[in-house]
Amino acid sequence: MTDHGPFHADQLRQGDRYELSAGHAIWCSPTGGRGARASLIGGTVLASDPDVTSAGLDAGFSPTPDSLRAPDVSVGNVPDQPGWIQGVPQLAVEYADVGQDETDLAVKIRELLAAGTRWVWVVRLVGPRRVEVHAAGQSMRLANPGEELRAPGVLRNPVAVEALYEPQAGLDATLRNLLQRQGFDSLEAVRATELRESLLEVFAARGLAVDEAAQSAIAACNDPAVLRRWHRAALVAETAEATLLG
Repeated sequence: MTDHGPFHADQLRQGDRYELSAGHAIWCSPTGGRGARASLIGGTVLASDPDVTSAGLDAGFSPTPDSLRAPDVSVGNVPDQPGWIQGVPQLAVEYADVGQDETDLAVKIRELLAAGTRWVWVVRLVGPRRVEVHAAGQSMRLANPGEELRAPGVLRNPVAVEALYEPQAGLDATLRNLLQRQGFDSLEAVRATELRESLLEVFAARGLAVDEAAQSAIAACNDPAVLRRWHRAALVAETAEATLLG
């Protein structure tokens, strides 16, 4: 559209199914089941990343008075306040399914990048699964299943393409993120911490002294299998040192 439309973002109410491009109202139809399901999976993965402090679904961004865009998933610049958001997200994700308006999608990507969004990821749900990666000043590139997406400075962790739409891949990525938020690299690290604490409790209950060398060995061990072996040995050992040597 080369002409300028008459509408402004402040004329739209929350809940109206319109976006604005250069003052023109653009109807946004409700999302189908597949797209709604996928956007929730991807949104959960991205929002749980340890470096993400704000994210949202279908958040309305108004970088100019005559513009209003609502990516399916937005990362960054999503305040806990009512009303349209000034500016744009750092990362925007769109899910393209049956009935996608490709012309408007292209305009939307262009407007977001021009306003300061660093990346727009378009998850294609029709045909072979794939993700289009758009960045300002760069050619679009495709990422296929088995590949990873990165957003340095926005996301700490790479995101597997499948994690944006497959339930199990999304859960695996979310679990990793949540563990890292609590200071653990993996579920194995959580188990190792619990086993180290349990081993020291056994020593204390049996009145076995744990010298500095033994404490260092226990603290340095991250292998749950080894810690379980030490735990079993501690139940019958006469000294803590003998447990660690067995």
